[in-house]
Amino acid sequence: MTDELDSTVRDLADIPAVEVISRAAVMLMSSAAEKLGLADQDPDSSPRRDLDEARRVITALAGLVTASVEYLGPHAGPVREGLQSLQRAFREASAHPDEPGKGPGEKYTGPVY
Repeated sequence: MTDELDSTVRDLADIPAVEVISRAAVMLMSSAAEKLGLADQDPDSSPRRDLDEARRVITALAGLVTASVEYLGPHAGPVREGLQSLQRAFREASAHPDEPGKGPGEKYTGPVY
């Protein structure tokens, strides 16, 4: 058991930080998309839609992206675009959209219109 655990730790140690950050960002993006109902044909009637949960995940993603943008290199642009798309999708899905600058993650990214 200890050898197996040591092998896992060594494997993680070999992965470059940019890849770990990118993987975490992709996981958060996927989670947010699911919680916005974007995986279903009709997001408005998705049984998985949970805007409260989506807000949390998008805010976490915004914090990660903002804190690590300098390390993402060429990945920064696509990750930021994905985040902004999710922020806009959240605004569109909300019955009472937040004011610009008050939406999920916007305290880290600035207003998204």
